[in-house]
Formats: sequence, structure tokens, C-alpha cells
Amino acid sequence: MTKIFFFYHFRCQDTVERFRNVTDTIDGLLQGYDIRLRPSFGDEPLNIGIEVILASFDSISEVNMDYTITMYLNQYWRDDRLQFSDNINESMTLTGEFAERIWVPDTFLANDKNSYLHDVTEKNQMIRIYGNGSIVYGMRFTTTLACMMDLHNYPLDEQECTVEIESYGYTTDDLVLQWLQNKAVSGVDQLELPQFSIVKYHAGHWIEKLLTGDYKRLSLYFTLRRNIGYFIFQTYLPSILIVMLSWVSFWINHEATSARVALGITTVLTMTTISNGVRSSLPRISYVKAIDIYLVMCFVFVFAALLEYAAVNYTYWGARAKRKAKRLRERANSVRKARDDGEVMNNSNAYDTMEMREVRMSPMLGIRNSQSFNMELEDGNAQEPPNIRMAPVLPRTYITHGYLPSNMLRRRNSNGVPKRKKFLSNFKQRAKSIRVKIPRVQDVNTIDKYARLVFPLLFLVFNGAYWAVYLSQV
Repeated sequence: MTKIFFFYHFRCQDTVERFRNVTDTIDGLLQGYDIRLRPSFGDEPLNIGIEVILASFDSISEVNMDYTITMYLNQYWRDDRLQFSDNINESMTLTGEFAERIWVPDTFLANDKNSYLHDVTEKNQMIRIYGNGSIVYGMRFTTTLACMMDLHNYPLDEQECTVEIESYGYTTDDLVLQWLQNKAVSGVDQLELPQFSIVKYHAGHWIEKLLTGDYKRLSLYFTLRRNIGYFIFQTYLPSILIVMLSWVSFWINHEATSARVALGITTVLTMTTISNGVRSSLPRISYVKAIDIYLVMCFVFVFAALLEYAAVNYTYWGARAKRKAKRLRERANSVRKARDDGEVMNNSNAYDTMEMREVRMSPMLGIRNSQSFNMELEDGNAQEPPNIRMAPVLPRTYITHGYLPSNMLRRRNSNGVPKRKKFLSNFKQRAKSIRVKIPRVQDVNTIDKYARLVFPLLFLVFNGAYWAVYLSQV
């Protein structure tokens, strides 16, 4: 028992002594340390190694043109002022608070919108110092990065998003960022996204030239391909079924007006609802997207099906009204002809009596030929003399001086028919000639029969062309 006691006693003393030595070492490293100066100040540029480990792809927003990821960012550099041992394998791991007491790179994300450092249960930040002064500075954070997307082929599109890492204040004369060799980027293969698949990724670098100097920028590129499965079941398939539903009206009797009109309006409104739902999840961009073309064409098909019934209904009731009007005209002509045959003799006697009265009531020769009268023969009594309405008699002075009212004269237009009337008459004649050339539909069911074949065939051709064009670009 005594040996065990002395063993633990000396071990505890060694541990306390070691901790005291580490504390003294850290205090000695910080003594005279100027946090304002970078390592190797005034000498060659400092190389900063960058390592990115992706933890998760959280979301991608087409409306805001950004995406959110959670990542580990590790930075590697060497500060000779913090060298404490000749053994490079010996290291000290300290909390993130120690980073506030030494110089650290002013690295930032150039396309960052919003970021925050995780702090559960403590700040996810650490510093590890090796004996030769090498430093590893790591942190875990979630960031929302801008990603300008090209949505011309949406939802059959591929997007390229980037992570841009750069020094904020140090130019290439003081600090050079570079990807860590062999393990610059990791964790991408384990990521899974609900709407996208990561096709490929690669790291690159380039020089950002600004007015304040040249800055080294590191870029991590992700090529994301959108998964079409969600849109097949949520947009494309319902649109196809709605278009096919509009074709049902071609098999409904043309006299069932309420049924066909209700079906046509329902399909049109349903397509409008689907289109509004798709547009609500997209930004208000001016160019046309692939899904817009498909939805507009589906809307055109269902609207054309509604117009097809309008043509059928107009053709049917228009022809029926024409036949009815023709029968009424024939009946009226037959009645008028029979009446005229029975009243020919009476009308001739009435005209003779009217001429004799005209001679007696207009003794002046100059006015006799200019007088106008209207004769009204009553249909009920053909034996009575006709009623004669005489024009007013003019004073003699009007005749001698050549004054006649305007309603007594008939002036002929020397130019003939006005130009507007000529244009309208020519237009009517051309319209009649075109109308004659158009073949007349004898049976309105013929329109429905052709629609049953033409509409599905055109929709099939459109789908084949649409998918062939856009799938070839993927």
C-alpha cells in the first residue's frame, strides 16, 4: 500500500509539474508577442494552407439564388514566434479563445450572405500548436452562399455553385492562400441532397485584381444536377392527365352543352392553378424556362379543346338557324305571291284613280312633275280608294325666282359612292368569296371525330420534341 501511495504521489507531482511547465511555456510564447504583425513580417509572403471538410448541404433556394452548407474550415501556417520544442510531433491543443491572443489570417468567404459559428456546447473552434511553430486553426460553421443560377432549362438543368475563400486585407505580397495538398476537399462523397445530385467538384484558384491590390482567391466548384423525379410527379404528370381529361369532351354529345363547357372550364382553371404553384417557387425572372414552355403548351391544348366545342356549337346552331330562316322566307314568299295574284286587278284600278286625282290637284305645270306623294293601300279592304298624301303647294314667287327647298331636289353625287362605302363593299365581297371557298361541314360530329385524332397526335409530337431537346442538353 505504501508503494502504491508513493507511486500515485510522484505521478501527481509529475502531472502538476508538467501543467506548470506548459503554462509557463504558453506565457513565455506570448511574452513580447505582437498580435498586429503577421509571421515573417517584411520577408517573403506567408503561405496559408486551406482544407475544407463538408458536413452537409442544407438547402438550395432558386428564389434567393443561394445555398446553405455546414463545413469545417482548417487553416495551416507556421509562426516561428510560437516555436517551443525541437520535436515537431509534440503539440498543444488549445481552445478558440487562444486565437484572440495570437495572429490569425483574416480569411473570409467572398460570396457569403450570412454565417454563424456553432457554439454548442462550446464554440466549435480550436487551435493546435506544434513544436516547430506550425499552427492548425479550425472551426465549424454554417454559411449561406450566393449562387447565381441559370434557369433556362429548369427543371432539367445543372447548376454550378462555388465556395470563394480569400484574404480580406493581405495582398499577394503578404499572404498567399493555397489548397492543402492531397486533402484539400473531403466529405463531398458522403453528402446527399433531396433535389440535386453532386455530379462533380473540383478546386481552383485565381487572382482577384482590385483597386487595393491583387488578392489570391481559392474557389471550390460544385456541379449540381437537379433530380427530375419530384417534378415528374408534381407537375408534368398532372399536366398530362389534365390535357387528356380535356379530350373526354370530344366523346360527349354536342347537345350536352353544360357538361362540355363545365369540363373545359375545369381543365383550364386546373392548368392555371398548376402554373401558379410552379411560379411561386421560382424567382421573377424575365426569360422563359423549360417548365414554362411545357405548362403554356398544356394550357393551349386544354383551351383549344374548349374552343373546339365553341366551333361545334356555333356550326350546329348556326346551320339550324339558317334552315329555319330559309323556311320562313319561303313561307312568306308563297303567302305574298298568293296575295299578289288575287289583288292585281284592284291595284290597277287604284293606280288609275290616283293619276286622275293628281291631275286635278296639281293644276300648275311646273309643280306637277315635282310633287311627291305616298300611297298606302290597306290590306283589309282592297275596294276602297287609296289614300294619297300630297306634297305642300309652293308659292308662285318661289317658282318664278327659282327657289326650291332642298327636300324637293334630288342631288346626285358626282363622285359616286363614297370611298368608305366602296371599301366596305369590296371587303364584304372578298369575305363572301373566301367563305364560299371554305368547305361546309354537313355534320358537326365530323369536327369531334377529327379532334379525337388530331389533338392526341399533336400532343404526342410536342412531348417527343420537348423531351428530346431538353434531355439532350443534360
